[in-house]
Amino acid sequence: MKNIGFLSFGHWTPSPQSMVRSASDALLQSIDLAVAAEELGADGAYFRVHHFARQLASPFPLLAAVGARTSRIEIGTGVIDMRYENPLYMAEDAGAADLISGGRLQLGISRGSPEQVVRGYEHFGHVPDDGTSDADMARSHTARFLEVLDGEGFAEPNPRPMFPNPPGLLRIEPHSPGLRRRIWWGAGSRATAEWTAEQGMNLMSSTLLTEDTGVPFHQLQAEQIQRYRDAWAAAGHGWEPRVSVSRSIFPLVSDLDRQLFWRDTHSTDQVGRLEGGLARFGKSYAGEPDALVAELAEDEAIAAADTLLLTVPNQLGVEYNAHVIESVLTHLAPALGWR
Repeated sequence: MKNIGFLSFGHWTPSPQSMVRSASDALLQSIDLAVAAEELGADGAYFRVHHFARQLASPFPLLAAVGARTSRIEIGTGVIDMRYENPLYMAEDAGAADLISGGRLQLGISRGSPEQVVRGYEHFGHVPDDGTSDADMARSHTARFLEVLDGEGFAEPNPRPMFPNPPGLLRIEPHSPGLRRRIWWGAGSRATAEWTAEQGMNLMSSTLLTEDTGVPFHQLQAEQIQRYRDAWAAAGHGWEPRVSVSRSIFPLVSDLDRQLFWRDTHSTDQVGRLEGGLARFGKSYAGEPDALVAELAEDEAIAAADTLLLTVPNQLGVEYNAHVIESVLTHLAPALGWR
């Protein structure tokens, strides 16, 4: 069995060719797609977070709304840029969204990706300490966030509070028990995956790795996953983590599918430079279902992961993206042993 969900960037553009022409469209359609995915039997609705972009940005109102409109599907992010976050305020928001959903939040966080603006986190009031980098700041924010999610009291109560306090030091409220074990780190390299295991976070790996060894993407990603699991075992956390990978998968079962994605039937890995270093980008999968089943069966990273996130072309609208999810669930998942 494999958990199968979707991952949406929530792109919007005021173009007549787009089905998502405003921020309002992006948010409301994200909720509708999550509802549709749950009805189809999918396991997760995940959303990307990009600041200063015509995409989804502030995740917690959206997550809370999805949680209120659904009853079973996991809801999450892939990923929140921790350079921008106030860890304590984020813990309040995350706790509230998780409680609204009944404990279904799967929160993906990370150091962040290349930005739309120069040092955008500084506009949010976050500046790295002298001698440290923005990546160091993201990890510092993360460490504090994880501490707060443990639920231990740390703040001295006012001796004359407005409302009565429980005894002892106070914690962030609302606290959602169990959320700490549902935090994921978006790791872009093998070394970062090992660090993720040491911190006791689940592993979220996408279609991009910020390194290249010359082997196909799925093999490099499978090695990353194995290194993560080895580091997890060595850390002795005492519970079983989860691992997700993301893929663009389009079964061609209609004329519209073929019109939109026939070019992707010959997709291959790409190697390029990102932030001064080599990076390997995974290919898209598109084709007739029988051909896709054979091709996906060879993807070592999908086989190694317990969760698969389907990256959806959200600007094509809710109806079409629900069709893509349904096509994967009905034409591919049973044949591959995912269902």
